[in-house]
Amino acid sequence: MQAIDLPDHPRTLSDWLAHCERQHPQGISGIELGLERVQRVARRLDLRLPMPVITVAGTNGKGSTCAMLEAIYTQAGYRTGVYTSPHLVHFEERCRVEGTPVAADALVPAFAEVEQARRGQPGDDGEGEVSLTYFEFTTLAILRTLQRSGIDVAILEVGLGGRLDAVNIIDPDCAIITSIALDHMALLGNDREAIGYEKAGIMRTGRPVVVSDPAVPQSVLDRAMEIGADLWRIGKDFHFAGDQQQWGWATHPSRGGRRYSGMAYPALRGANQLVNAAGVLAAIEVLRAQLPVTAQAVRNGLALVELPGRFQIVPGAPTLVLDVAHNPHSVAALAENLDAMGFYPTTHAVFGAMADKDLAAMLARIGPLIDRWYPTGLPIARALSADELATQLAAGAAGKGTVAGTHATPRDALAAAVAAADPADRIVVFGSFYTVGGVLHDGVPRLSAKHLAA
Repeated sequence: MQAIDLPDHPRTLSDWLAHCERQHPQGISGIELGLERVQRVARRLDLRLPMPVITVAGTNGKGSTCAMLEAIYTQAGYRTGVYTSPHLVHFEERCRVEGTPVAADALVPAFAEVEQARRGQPGDDGEGEVSLTYFEFTTLAILRTLQRSGIDVAILEVGLGGRLDAVNIIDPDCAIITSIALDHMALLGNDREAIGYEKAGIMRTGRPVVVSDPAVPQSVLDRAMEIGADLWRIGKDFHFAGDQQQWGWATHPSRGGRRYSGMAYPALRGANQLVNAAGVLAAIEVLRAQLPVTAQAVRNGLALVELPGRFQIVPGAPTLVLDVAHNPHSVAALAENLDAMGFYPTTHAVFGAMADKDLAAMLARIGPLIDRWYPTGLPIARALSADELATQLAAGAAGKGTVAGTHATPRDALAAAVAAADPADRIVVFGSFYTVGGVLHDGVPRLSAKHLAA
């Protein structure tokens, strides 16, 4: 595509993001599933990733899976590139190269190229200007950035679903499908079979797909057989086992019989992380011919992996737990992990959520663990207000807990929780990326009542 001057285009990343929001009537929340428009712009850009690509879809566990892949390949000496969404605090978190978010200024040229391609020019394809959603526009800009970054492996997290998500314009060398649960049902379907079919859309004929959901929907298996994908299933093609001190992983003899034993648990906390790690090791195995990895790189990567907001325990008193659990399945995992932490006199919960979530199912599981609730508003139109959350909690969704007022922001809610908590108590912040991101906006809080009340 020949470069042209766009004298009216934005000059900073923040201005570009505002421009992207204005392209869709629903702004940053706008969702318009389908690949035709984004594929057209990608063709104009001649967008392609020349390095091995791993695409990760699923309801929960995608971010952890991407982080573990990134850590292991980094330890193996490869230059990694990762696209993940949404971000917690800063947009640049969505695009990491060699483990570091790409600088805002470094993303700007790619946004200008996408805008030029979106508008079209004589000789393109005769289709004229193309409308893109915020997610589509930013996805194309990040993929363009990764295309030119000189990385050895690209790890791409699907934003929503799989089949019709903008990330799916890229053909992966290996696809990973993590847990499949009920979420975004208005867009993806009302049951796991329908949702599984959408996730299975990232599969490609003749290429490996790793499924780390132990109870994989039949729709995923059927789709793999229909297109001739090389299906790797947890419990069949690979498996894991562990005790309280260590764990091991192995492939079936028909898959080569590779084995790792006596491994330390991944640095990411939570019982669910072993399932994610097992899928990661399967993906490493199927790509071994293209990206050889030593056993030491696997062990080091799992020991060093970091991912904010996934059952993140912040040192201090009271204990602070940050988790982006935002649907019934992930909240159930959070509740299980909280149960395993042991006894705390009082558990306080800072909670903010989107209006389309199944609050009843989320709160039914975690409600018995919470003593005091601090509902918060969030800076996005599709979120429930603090008052709406408080009403539902007071109507019985809070379980045994009481509602301690309403709060304009997650940071305000956390300050109220810290002020009320004793040093031996526990505070859990969950419900949305915006909830955890709001707490992390000024950095990881170091808890003391004086600190946050000041």
